[in-house]
Amino acid sequence: FRGLAPHTLSMPSTRMDELFALAEEQDGLFTSREARSLGIQDSVLVRLRQRGRLERMSRGVYRIAHYPAERLAQYREAILWAQASNGPEHIALSHETALLLYGISDVNPSRVNLTVPLSARMRRVHPKWIAIHRADLATEDIQLHEGMPVTTVERSILDVLASTSRTDFARQAITDALGKGLLTPAQASGLRQRVNRSSNSTFLSTNASKVKVN
Repeated sequence: FRGLAPHTLSMPSTRMDELFALAEEQDGLFTSREARSLGIQDSVLVRLRQRGRLERMSRGVYRIAHYPAERLAQYREAILWAQASNGPEHIALSHETALLLYGISDVNPSRVNLTVPLSARMRRVHPKWIAIHRADLATEDIQLHEGMPVTTVERSILDVLASTSRTDFARQAITDALGKGLLTPAQASGLRQRVNRSSNSTFLSTNASKVKVN
């Protein structure tokens, strides 16, 4: 290296550099499983946490200390928590949380709603701010929204209708979604018909009605 200018020498990366690169796409968050995939053991995470370099958000989920807070961080944390809990890949933010993310209706859920498969083996204890719904979502029921898996507008409206029977929320969500171009006129018309039918019946012909909430 003799004779090379200082700036031509590459600095060796540290564990924190690796973790920062891992967390950069997830609002400063990462799971211990993701860290292990880089060869970083849990004991290293514990030491970095003790030194104030990391924050433990929930079991298996860490955050780079002093990372700028983002408005979607809690939603990403919910997804990472499920993945850290040996959760399945087919999970999605759903129900009122999905409507909030799409900006349709005036719902303001107190917990983050997350749907996982009926057969998913999740940890018995989960963060109180997460509401777990169980339903087998089809691939077409999920789409990426701001980089996160979220149930589609149609599915989200039907889920909220099935779990709350709030036809006012459903109707407002349909109107808002239509105005934002998130639903076609045909989709909106079909949803309104289902909302009208549900007003006179406790049965909603969607497997969302089979959802169990923890």
